[in-house]
Amino acid sequence: MTKLRQECLWEHITPAVSAAVVLSGETRADVCIIGAGITGLCAALHLLENGKSVVLVEAHEVGHGGSGRNVGLVNAGTWVAPDDVDTVLGHQHGERLNQVLGGAPAEVFAQIKRYGIDCQAHNQGTLHMAHNSKGVADLQSRHAQWSRRGANLELLTGARCEEYCGTDKVEAALLDHRAGTINPMAYSRGLAAAVERLGGRIFSRSAVQQLQREGFGWRVVTPAGQVVADKVIISTGAYTEGEWTDLQRSFFRGYYCQVASVPLSGAAADTVLPHGQGSWDTRTVLSSIRRDDQGRLLLGSLGRLDNKPAAFIRSWADRIQRHYFPQLGKVEWEMHWTGCIDFTPDHLMRLFEPAAGLVSVSGYNGRGNTTGTVLGRALAQFLLNDDPADLPMPFSANKPVRAASLRTLMYETGFSLYHAGQCLRVVL
Repeated sequence: MTKLRQECLWEHITPAVSAAVVLSGETRADVCIIGAGITGLCAALHLLENGKSVVLVEAHEVGHGGSGRNVGLVNAGTWVAPDDVDTVLGHQHGERLNQVLGGAPAEVFAQIKRYGIDCQAHNQGTLHMAHNSKGVADLQSRHAQWSRRGANLELLTGARCEEYCGTDKVEAALLDHRAGTINPMAYSRGLAAAVERLGGRIFSRSAVQQLQREGFGWRVVTPAGQVVADKVIISTGAYTEGEWTDLQRSFFRGYYCQVASVPLSGAAADTVLPHGQGSWDTRTVLSSIRRDDQGRLLLGSLGRLDNKPAAFIRSWADRIQRHYFPQLGKVEWEMHWTGCIDFTPDHLMRLFEPAAGLVSVSGYNGRGNTTGTVLGRALAQFLLNDDPADLPMPFSANKPVRAASLRTLMYETGFSLYHAGQCLRVVL
């Protein structure tokens, strides 16, 4: 039996871009970006292309957080349906956000092409799979809502649904032709390499300890150095650390786990998602399913696995695999990893401008590959022009999420119980 180890697949298969450089002494820049994930890196690229000097400071390594540990789905829109976005934000702002995020996959793939990033990018779409009749109704509604907005989506049923998904356990699937898949760590590191080629400076292992107003600018303090900048972008998301910012009040943390098999090949393996889409189902505690370029089967779900024994992890992965893809027989699981998500109660992001020249964002709710790409560029453009029209939604007041720690505990307890029920075949 293959030993199941705790390691992120994407980090395992992606070459590092360069040796980490720790910030020391004092340095100046037009803009300092805190957090070298997708949002911060895309903001840096846009600023550099517009003639600004940029320094990024990262507490760990490029792509350390959700940017490098996610499923790798390049999804359009938000978790909530577009009509619901209108309801929460109002028609004008809601439609602006729907338009921007609906076009976000195209921005991701354009970035990949522009900077020559090798990240297993595939623009064959994604599949949202209905696990029961209620799920079918949800997909029908989403299909109608996006179709009214001119999006290229297709509702698959019958034999075509079974062919695309590779299973007869799915009643319908929404194929979003706008979307696709990537290796998110390779995307993040490719963006970082492009930043450095354009003259941006990235300092890793340089956690921020203080953020101070200094004249008309800012001083960003790390253990061994400082950055003096005219403007600052905070793009740390769910991995925000320390007491130097109250950004953490705006979300509650949740977790997402994944398990990867050894590479699979053969006729049975070829039937699983044969057209290259990534997928997830309509369960409240969803399962995500995709393949990588080496043929591995990747299963994911809400919740943590880093605090579970290997027997539990194998049992859960076996249960999902055997339900959807019994034709594979016995599958050997190679590695598992867990990442953190910044959730908001309404599943929509928040943009903040706590002071002039200081902007931040949180609440991607698990859609960082696309949202981070377009939001990074939008925040950079806002700093260039000081024009709110450059943003996909208005700034919010940083109102704390009530009982954030309790929410995290309750969600995680619920997810763990659900997964235990799946292992015991009480639920699926």
